[in-house]
Amino acid sequence: MELLKLLSTNEIIAQIASFLLLFIILKAFAWKRVLRILDQRRERISAEFKNIEDSKAGVAALKSEYEKSISSIEEIAKEKIGQALASAQAQASEIKGQARADAQSIIDDAKKNIRYELNKAREELKEKIIDISLRAAEEVIEQKLTEEKDREIVEEFLEKVDQVK
Repeated sequence: MELLKLLSTNEIIAQIASFLLLFIILKAFAWKRVLRILDQRRERISAEFKNIEDSKAGVAALKSEYEKSISSIEEIAKEKIGQALASAQAQASEIKGQARADAQSIIDDAKKNIRYELNKAREELKEKIIDISLRAAEEVIEQKLTEEKDREIVEEFLEKVDQVK
């Protein structure tokens, strides 16, 4: 209440009249500009929000596209790995087959060599037996034929045959 005592009625009426006059002048000259500026600002803000939403949609589309690309790349990679694995298995199988063929060839060559060496040894043995038989026959013919001498010659022959074996 003390505040009211300080102010006079004329001052209050003058201030109200000044406020109303200022309000009418501002409304007539500045209010439309202020409202236009506020409307422009509101439009700019809503346009920015729309741009942000559009950007979000674009980012979501790019993300989806990116995920599809990654998925297709992973599938391609799996296919390539499968193809490489199949190729490696085919090569391994081919190498194993070649190794088996080479091993069989070596075994066959070894068997041929063994047969050849065995035949060669048999021929040599035959020749030595023939030589020994001929010598024994020569000795029998050269020496006087007695039963005891014949036994000695045959025993020597058998000993020589045993030595050759």
